[in-house]
Amino acid sequence: MDPKFIEGLRQKYIKNPPEGMTAKLVKNMTDSDLLDMHYFLTEDDDLDDDEFEEGFYIF
Repeated sequence: MDPKFIEGLRQKYIKNPPEGMTAKLVKNMTDSDLLDMHYFLTEDDDLDDDEFEEGFYIF
């Protein structure tokens, strides 16, 4: 992974940490943990409001 991308993410989350985290925690995260956190925070950003994810649903 591009080190500039990772450092950009780190700075983004240091300036505005996710709920329940502090800037200090983000600063000390491993690159892998930072990328995982970013993935889970943004995984649904590409979906429209009325669009369902593909998969199996039980209603």
